[in-house]
Amino acid sequence: MSHAVPLLTGLAVLTLMWHGPLPESARLLFSSHMTMHIGVVAIAAPLIAVGIRGSRFDPVRRVPAVFAPVPTSIVELIVVWGWHAPLLHAAARAHDTIFAVEQGTFLGAGLLLWLSALGGTPSASNWRAGAGVGALLFTSIHMTLLGALFLLAPRPLYLHVDLATGDVSHLADQHLGGAIMLLVGGASYLLGALWLTASLLRTAGTTDAVKRGHDIAKSALSCPPR
Repeated sequence: MSHAVPLLTGLAVLTLMWHGPLPESARLLFSSHMTMHIGVVAIAAPLIAVGIRGSRFDPVRRVPAVFAPVPTSIVELIVVWGWHAPLLHAAARAHDTIFAVEQGTFLGAGLLLWLSALGGTPSASNWRAGAGVGALLFTSIHMTLLGALFLLAPRPLYLHVDLATGDVSHLADQHLGGAIMLLVGGASYLLGALWLTASLLRTAGTTDAVKRGHDIAKSALSCPPR
């Protein structure tokens, strides 16, 4: 049951992102496009990863070498920054097939990173969690930087809204999209890194306690009776 709740929640978020009003709105508004992007990689993907980690559906247990946290964070960097290049971004907005490929690669890169950080067998969990902390912090940084670029840019980088018919200016729409990426995207990966750090600290504390208990018991058994 503990796995089912985040998994179903993640799938519900994914359904809302892809089958709600956002896909149509994303053709006009950069902020809607950014909401879809962040909803997929920073909300749906981690929830799905939490839902399947450690289960028989966890791909990390079968091919752990493919899911190395730091390399997968580089993959997500390339995917995220690449699709926000003006040429690719405009192509995804104008063509349904390219838009579907964009969204699919966002989900794939997001799942790849989050499963790399959270999944795998218990015997390797400490190593993976430690590497995952670094990978998620790195992703939080570059998400924040990209969001800040959109938020602080003095001129529009993308033209989504027809100023003759729309109520939102290009620049204001871009600033809103940047704020969504910076606040929600950056925070999601930062919280994931903090959660993994807390998990490592709990594991280390439990290991030390067990070791101390073992040493005390060993000392008590080795003491000669008086």
